[in-house]
Amino acid sequence: MMKILVINGPNINMLGIREPEIYGKATYSDLVEYVEKAASRLNVEVAFFQSNHEGSMVDAIQEAYGKFDGIVINPAAYTHTSVALLDALKSVGIPSVEVHISDVRQREDFRQVSFVRDACVATIMGKGFDGYVEAMEVLRGKQKES
Repeated sequence: MMKILVINGPNINMLGIREPEIYGKATYSDLVEYVEKAASRLNVEVAFFQSNHEGSMVDAIQEAYGKFDGIVINPAAYTHTSVALLDALKSVGIPSVEVHISDVRQREDFRQVSFVRDACVATIMGKGFDGYVEAMEVLRGKQKES
């Protein structure tokens, strides 16, 4: 069974409170439950990690080495600033998919830059929680190719 680590960055724990006009009213717990149900349907084992701290996210990526077959990562604000997350993803070489709940192409100019994208096999944005499910499907497809 494929094992996927879902990593969420800063402020994702505030879903349902933070800018509901952009992110909706569903909570982080709702996201976890939604992804768990989808993972079960996809026959994927899923684990979750959320942190507001860049170094903790780097640690989680490094600790995934040898334990997970894929990473779904929503780096949130660190998408646009973190070379450390990019380097961590490159270091472990685990197929990864970048996910954003909102469509960052329709947002502020600074959100147009993604440092982690270079280490990811795909980027999914603007599909809400369904983006996480699509990311798992992409990773399953990659595993079947190898």
